[in-house]
Amino acid sequence: MLHPLTLALTRLSLSLKGEREVFLGTIMDFNFSDEQTMVRESVSRYLADTYSFDARMQTVNGEAGWNPAVWKAFAEDLGILGASFSEAHGGLGGGAVDNMIVMEEIGKALVIEPYLSTVVIGGGFLKRAGGGNADAVIPQIIAGQVVIAFAYAEPQGRYNLADLRTSARPDGGGHVLNGHKAVVRDAPFATHYIVTARSGGGQRDRDGVSVFLIPADAAGITRRDYPTVDGSRASEVYLENVRVGADQLLGDADHGLPLIEQVVDEAIAAICAEGSGVARRLHEQTLDYARQRKQFGKAIGEFQVLQHRMVDMFMEVEQAVSMTLMATLRLGDPDRGKHVSAAKNKIARGLRFTGQSAVQIHGGIGISNELAIGHYFKRGTMIESQFGDADYHLARYESQL
Repeated sequence: MLHPLTLALTRLSLSLKGEREVFLGTIMDFNFSDEQTMVRESVSRYLADTYSFDARMQTVNGEAGWNPAVWKAFAEDLGILGASFSEAHGGLGGGAVDNMIVMEEIGKALVIEPYLSTVVIGGGFLKRAGGGNADAVIPQIIAGQVVIAFAYAEPQGRYNLADLRTSARPDGGGHVLNGHKAVVRDAPFATHYIVTARSGGGQRDRDGVSVFLIPADAAGITRRDYPTVDGSRASEVYLENVRVGADQLLGDADHGLPLIEQVVDEAIAAICAEGSGVARRLHEQTLDYARQRKQFGKAIGEFQVLQHRMVDMFMEVEQAVSMTLMATLRLGDPDRGKHVSAAKNKIARGLRFTGQSAVQIHGGIGISNELAIGHYFKRGTMIESQFGDADYHLARYESQL
């Protein structure tokens, strides 16, 4: 009898083959629009000119942990903070594909500025919740004036978005929040937090979950800041009797979990795109190194066993790009979770293979702080587990067949 994990992987492989045939048969002539191509080229050119590895490391080692000048350039010079927002809010009228394009370029350059948390996640909640918050805050995001951190994870929660001990007690027309949010990326320099909390029901119930938009300087919020292994900054955020008004609620009270799941799936697709960019640079830099590094009188890239390994790395990159595109285009489907989890599982496993292969071929210098390859490996490792690791998404995919 096959082991359950082996059986699940086999089903995933067969299903993905069928999905790929349908996918290619339906949109075989898919091309990016002129606007999307322009966004990619402008972001790529800007990052190549100004976001060198050395410049990034200066920011990583600096006190602030990010570069506001880069964020300002994203808003004013490139306009990419508005690429995925509607024209009614001052954006360019794009969507998830635009986020995918930007996130892939972010992955290639190891950008640490908070595009994912602010534009993809924060913007995702605001677009779907609508109302006064969307009208007020989205234009500020586009202008680079607002940075959002997503405070959803809790120490006991693992990857269960409904496992919440943070409470939101009704109080008059609003709520009072108490709890602890763990590893809140970009919180040290955020202007606002999007906080998930339990406003009713049991700790893991699907009902009774609400979402709030809270200014970072609200009374009762404290935090403990620290660097993460991939060069970003995060915080433990503590909420003690934080009062929020009815106008700070995003979506419906007690029924916020479907909104959270939708936005998190969009975030997963976006980090799959970032992972594709990371994997591409891991392969390209390893290929360059193998052409230059000599052993026994010839470049190590001439050894057949390393050629095979680098071809396998290239295949992982191409599969990551294709799976990300499929997941991004299926975000509006009723079964989007299946496609998102298939992509995340594949990309998490592919990042581990490309990262480990890159470090192995580079040797000891592959894990040094002075060489970029080690930092790509670290970011790839973080992406593996962000919003669910490969095993979690394999189980989630299996549950939706």
